[in-house]
Amino acid sequence: MNTIVQLFPLECSDREQFILDNQEAFNYGAMEEFGLRDDHFEEEDQIISRDTIEQSIDGGEAYRIVLDGQKVGGIVIKVDGEKGDLDLLFVSPAVHSKGIGYAAWCAVEKLYPEVKVWETVTPYFEQRNIHFYVNRCGFHIVEFFNKYHQDPNDPEMCSEELDEQFPDGIFQFEKVIR
Repeated sequence: MNTIVQLFPLECSDREQFILDNQEAFNYGAMEEFGLRDDHFEEEDQIISRDTIEQSIDGGEAYRIVLDGQKVGGIVIKVDGEKGDLDLLFVSPAVHSKGIGYAAWCAVEKLYPEVKVWETVTPYFEQRNIHFYVNRCGFHIVEFFNKYHQDPNDPEMCSEELDEQFPDGIFQFEKVIR
């Protein structure tokens, strides 16, 4: 598949829909596609809370993923010199498995050629995400955070919070670009 997408900076007028679209995609990934595997929500009926998404948008650079003139997803990244963090990436469930996520990731790498190391995380139960990051995008799993091994760089995610929201833990991924 040779899908071509465009990334457009998130406009203020689209912020609310971006949040809703993100929540829909995360809920789909966590519950509908694989069945209810985890009912540990950040807020009622939401795998990812509005607050988490807003903090991500406010702390990074948010883009809409556009395919053939239609908004089909979104991405939020943070870049600091040669280091980049993929904070959020979502694709509308209506257009899954069409190469959109991979095309969006390729567009990010082209947009930020100065970044030599990209990092991201995903919950243990998100097999689709793990496949995507490792097998499609070339990331490697570098650490597994859980109640026995907490992320020293994220003191806000204490053992109790990690155990409540992600009882099976989360993987940290890294992609080194040479």
